[in-house]
Parts: sequence; structure tokens; C-alpha cells
Amino acid sequence: MKLFGLTGGIATGKSTVSAMFREAGVPVIDADELAREVVEPGQPALAQIAARFPGVLTPEGRLDRGRLGERIFSDPAERAALGAITHPRIQALSLERTQALAAAGARVALYDAALLIENKLHEVLDGVILIACPPEVQLARLRARNGLTETQAKERIASQMSLEQKRPFATWIIDNGGTLLATRAQVQQVISQWLRYGGAP
Repeated sequence: MKLFGLTGGIATGKSTVSAMFREAGVPVIDADELAREVVEPGQPALAQIAARFPGVLTPEGRLDRGRLGERIFSDPAERAALGAITHPRIQALSLERTQALAAAGARVALYDAALLIENKLHEVLDGVILIACPPEVQLARLRARNGLTETQAKERIASQMSLEQKRPFATWIIDNGGTLLATRAQVQQVISQWLRYGGAP
């Protein structure tokens, strides 16, 4: 089975494109979904997070993502500490899901992860799809989506690896700065390439 990565910058529309691949019959393993699973109540990672970051659980014993985000957003050391707890578990769950898809006969699947390149996961994948859009579109989308000022939005974008830095690692680049119809056409073009070398959904 071929496993391709799907990534992009904040507010470039990665979730929209991921949904288009799903609709076309391509199985998608979503790193965000896995990240939520590994911190569910009763999971070892949640207990470790609660010990390392006191005060980030709700009264019901669930992870308060907003509070945890405030603790780690501007502190690389704190982000690294969280990653050390969650990333090995997310990777183990990802491997489990990948093996299950291969056993079920899937010929191609996508691993959807915002930090795919930052975490060097592209090195073990069969190719990478990068979702991109013009900087002014990315900024406007992020402001509208999160209710941020221009300065806040620019800080969020600047805290990530830029799209230009990610481009050299991409096998395919889908420009999601236009209409949904145009984006969907690009998704179909990628799938058509997979068909040509036998990696059809």
C-alpha cells in the first residue's frame, strides 16, 4: 500500500482538501483525530500531561485544550515536553491504522498531519501533498476563523514552518486559494496520477 502525506499551513484549507480525498474514496488517517484519541480519559498520556502541566484538566477529568494551548503556544520547551508525551503514542496508533488499511486491501491512503514535515514524517512516506494558498488569503481566513487581530494572526502564521520552506518537500502542491471547484479538480488530478501507476483508491 502507498501511504502519502497531506499537509499545509494554518488556514490553508487542509481539512477541506482532506474531505475531498475522503469523498473520492481515499482512506485518510487524521493526526488530529489520533491526537484526541490518545488523550481521552483513561489513556496513559492524559495522566502524564496532567502531571507535567498541572491545571489543564476540566472538572470532568478531560483535557482543557484551550488552557493547555495557552501554556505551550509561546514556549518551545513546553511544546517539546508535550510532544514527547503524545507523539510516540500518535505514531504507534498511526502505524496500527495503516496496517489495518493495508490488511483490508487498500492500495493507497493519506496521512493528514499539520506538522508532517517538521516531524520529518515525509522521510518514511511515498510522497507529500502540500496544500497552499496566497499569504493574503491565509491571513484573511485565519482572522475570520479564529477572530484574531492582524498582528495575532501574523504571529500564529510566523510560529509555523512557512509554506515556502515546505514546498521543496512536496511531491504535489494543491493551490487552495481559488474556488472549491478548482481545488477539487486538482485533487482529481493527483488521484489520476495514482491511477496511472496502479495506486488507485
